[in-house]
Amino acid sequence: MPPSPMPFTQRIERLYSELSPNGRKLADHLMHHSQDVINCTVAELATITQTSKATVSRFFRQLGYESHFDVKQEMNELRAAGYPINTHSSDVTGYKAELTRLKQTFENIDNQQLSHFIDDIIQAKRITLIGFRNSYPVALHFRQQLQQIKTQIRVLPYPGQTLSEDLQDLEPDELIIVFGFRRRPKIFAEMLQHVSQHKVALFADPSGQIYKANTDYLFICQLGQEQALDSYAAPMSLIAIISNKVLTKLASQGQKRVASISERFRLLDELE
Repeated sequence: MPPSPMPFTQRIERLYSELSPNGRKLADHLMHHSQDVINCTVAELATITQTSKATVSRFFRQLGYESHFDVKQEMNELRAAGYPINTHSSDVTGYKAELTRLKQTFENIDNQQLSHFIDDIIQAKRITLIGFRNSYPVALHFRQQLQQIKTQIRVLPYPGQTLSEDLQDLEPDELIIVFGFRRRPKIFAEMLQHVSQHKVALFADPSGQIYKANTDYLFICQLGQEQALDSYAAPMSLIAIISNKVLTKLASQGQKRVASISERFRLLDELE
């Protein structure tokens, strides 16, 4: 069943006035603890809300689902697509979950591919980073890291601007680094196709694997889906490692630029 255009909680809001008193007890609980739809059985929901299994089953049918299973499947699919829904209870969240995501991300990195990518960053005359929505600050951070080491680093799109004018001016040997985490805009696939004649690296969550054929490098970062909002610890950590490896390989050339920028900070008195 594809993700519904009307998520579970919106269905409750729309039909709340038509629910029975026991149905409203269920609705009140699930509006505040939507993860219980996934984590609990029908019997457990009945116990928690002091209703009955028949009431719980009837409640889901009244919302338009055939069964409790259909609700669970819809919520898991919506969360996988990036919709902010808590899918687990709070005891599985926190730093342990973050460490698991980092471990999964780095265990799946092809070290040879990573080494080639770092060489391409070093050799590129100009690098364009592209990111939309939540991917944009990740691209911006990567630019900030690389700009301390190399020249000719830019991020697209510029705030409030479209892409076409800037993509028109891509150099033939330009390295394109794209960030495409879930809830990507509709332009994403067409944009990747447009830049495919260049060398392209894509940083994405697992759903981005569908674009592998359009890229030279694909780095899958785990964002997690236990909590309602995504964590970008994994891509940020990967960016830090790549940037430091670039700086190390550039050796004195990179250090010279770092020193020159630091001297400019001093002259302009920009930092504490």
